[in-house]
Amino acid sequence: MDWFQEIDGYCERVSPDYWAEPINAVTNAAFIVAAFIMWRRVRGQGMPLAVALVAILAAIGLGSYLFHTHAQVWAALADVAPILLYILVYIYAINRDVWQMRPLYAGVATALFVPYAAATIPVFQLVPGLGGSAAYAPVPLLILIYAVFLRRRFPETAAGLAFGAVILIASITFRALDEPICVQFETGTHFMWHILNATMLGWMIEVYRRHLKRTSQA
Repeated sequence: MDWFQEIDGYCERVSPDYWAEPINAVTNAAFIVAAFIMWRRVRGQGMPLAVALVAILAAIGLGSYLFHTHAQVWAALADVAPILLYILVYIYAINRDVWQMRPLYAGVATALFVPYAAATIPVFQLVPGLGGSAAYAPVPLLILIYAVFLRRRFPETAAGLAFGAVILIASITFRALDEPICVQFETGTHFMWHILNATMLGWMIEVYRRHLKRTSQA
């Protein structure tokens, strides 16, 4: 594999230059802002997984910035790896602290995300216009599944998860529209993926934080 192979996958990029995607690059600051806000809300609260999620959220912003400036294979890995890590840590946190599974069982249930994604991504790839964004589509579906099964036991947490899923669906929509409307909108819409994703990921940490606070006071 050529780790330095150039990647041109977004409407805004019209050259291999470092600053060829200024809007896509700068809007990654939204992840850093969201991480800072959530760090202030979870620090000192005895929530180590929430703190870990905040750190990963900041890493998502850095990785995405590297990808939208360097636009090479290694930078694509730096972009995707923190996202996958966030998903797995969040699923584990919900399994352990909301479903109240033992750590081993929570880990096994988290690992099931891999075959779940492998089974559902090909289905989403059949959706016209979704394109490469099909790889992310299983995530809001899984969040909604969790919300449905939690709605009676923890209605507020379920509502928060569902709202996060709606934000993510909107975010994926903007990501998918980037290339199709490139002629009409030369900067593309990928930057909205950053802004909405940062909002959604920060919100999901808040949902988890609120759940822990409610259950600790019960």
